[in-house]
Amino acid sequence: MFKLYKCNCINGEGGCVQLYLSIKRILDFVLSLIAIFTLWPVFLIIAIFLKLDSKGPVFFKQKRIGKNKDYFYILKFRTMKIDTPKDMPTHILHNPDLFITKIGRFLRKTSLDELPQIINILKGEMSIIGPRPALWNQYDLISEREQFHANDILPGLTGWAQINGRDELPISEKAKLDEYYRRNMNFVLDSKIFFLTIFSVLLADGVKEGASNDSKICRSDK
Repeated sequence: MFKLYKCNCINGEGGCVQLYLSIKRILDFVLSLIAIFTLWPVFLIIAIFLKLDSKGPVFFKQKRIGKNKDYFYILKFRTMKIDTPKDMPTHILHNPDLFITKIGRFLRKTSLDELPQIINILKGEMSIIGPRPALWNQYDLISEREQFHANDILPGLTGWAQINGRDELPISEKAKLDEYYRRNMNFVLDSKIFFLTIFSVLLADGVKEGASNDSKICRSDK
């Protein structure tokens, strides 16, 4: 069983890889189901505060790139006002603080805005661990990942690149880290990423993806 988890996704036997991926999917389903039943009071409290804080929906949906470059809609708690300019990266807004809501600022700092992605994981659109899903128009990252076949696996809530530099990384480095994960994906590495993510969040170091300076994207997080 231990050898199964240590199996390398490229050099390991195909059956071993598929078996681990099957186990990984079962774990994703079970853990996300438990999380939904456990965290529903948190969802409710956040929803109430969001409605009291500003007009607009509780959830924010955004088109992303999934496994095999299939499109899906990622879910987040809305952190920006409904009058925020569309298809514009947050970092190039004239004054982004004018558009981020009070509760939204807290949600971003604590990464709680990412919680609804548990639903994406339950549906099989994402995994707990994997490369962060690229925006549908983040063409540079999609292209770089294609060279390394990193688009061939499920995107994740958190990943190897997110605990090794996050937004500070150039696109090429993110893609290489995604390749490393794809080639070395196993239970030990997944566990390491999971616990390092928790550690980062507790330090308010928010493991998240966003727009880097060399990223050709259009981001609107309303």
